[in-house]
Amino acid sequence: MIIDSHQHFWIYNPVEYNWIDNDMKRIRADFLPPYLKKVITTAGVNGVISVQARQTIEHTDWILKHASENDFIKGVVGWLPLIDKKVEDHLEKYKYNQWLKGLRHVLQGESDMEYMLHDDFNRGISLLNKYNLVYEILIFERHLPVTIKFVDTHPNQVFILNHIAKPIIKNNVIEPWKKNIYELAKRDNVFCKISGMVTEADYTNWTVEQLYPYFEIILEAFDPGRLMFGSDWPVCLVACEYQEWFDIVKYFISRLNDSEQKAILGINAQRIYHLT
Repeated sequence: MIIDSHQHFWIYNPVEYNWIDNDMKRIRADFLPPYLKKVITTAGVNGVISVQARQTIEHTDWILKHASENDFIKGVVGWLPLIDKKVEDHLEKYKYNQWLKGLRHVLQGESDMEYMLHDDFNRGISLLNKYNLVYEILIFERHLPVTIKFVDTHPNQVFILNHIAKPIIKNNVIEPWKKNIYELAKRDNVFCKISGMVTEADYTNWTVEQLYPYFEIILEAFDPGRLMFGSDWPVCLVACEYQEWFDIVKYFISRLNDSEQKAILGINAQRIYHLT
């Protein structure tokens, strides 16, 4: 089974999705399950993990409803108020939901670089393992040193790094991203999605050759056992089509053996998200 470990749904409006600027106007539209179903069927992808695009409980419930109605949505990474003193009440509400597999907070959007080190946030994170939920880390590369401290606070929690920590691919910047990625990857409870790379490059002038050094570093740092394919659809559409990105990932991993390729394209996601 081939699993796309990272995609989003939304009904677009300019207030809730104000991060979609003029350069991204192609995705100023609604993106819902029937559209994605056609796209992944054409690509030969069997299922997806749907990730939150808004930080509300209502949005989490909305994605979970889509998952309950669409067999190809294998799991959901939602949002819940982790800093709420009553966060465990929220977690209890969802503990029997078969589709909720993890949570995410848009850490990259917080003005405080050390938001993830706050006591209230870490109290919420400390409860996730009890509910068998992963935590997905959405950051820019500049957050990596703080992220390492954050991860070290929770050695038994499964973390999944989104979009290879968003290095500055547009300007071909490797360091200090490379050094920090190698350091983070020493923690065997951290996994990484091969996703979001084209949108960290120039939307219209990126090349496969430009992406390759970043892929090589990620592969060496995490090895095939802790990597997962993700499309970041529909965000990826500002730079490339779904099929194009999937083909690039398959090209990147083509020199690996068959079991390693299968791990990246689906087996790791099935294992980490406990998919049935």
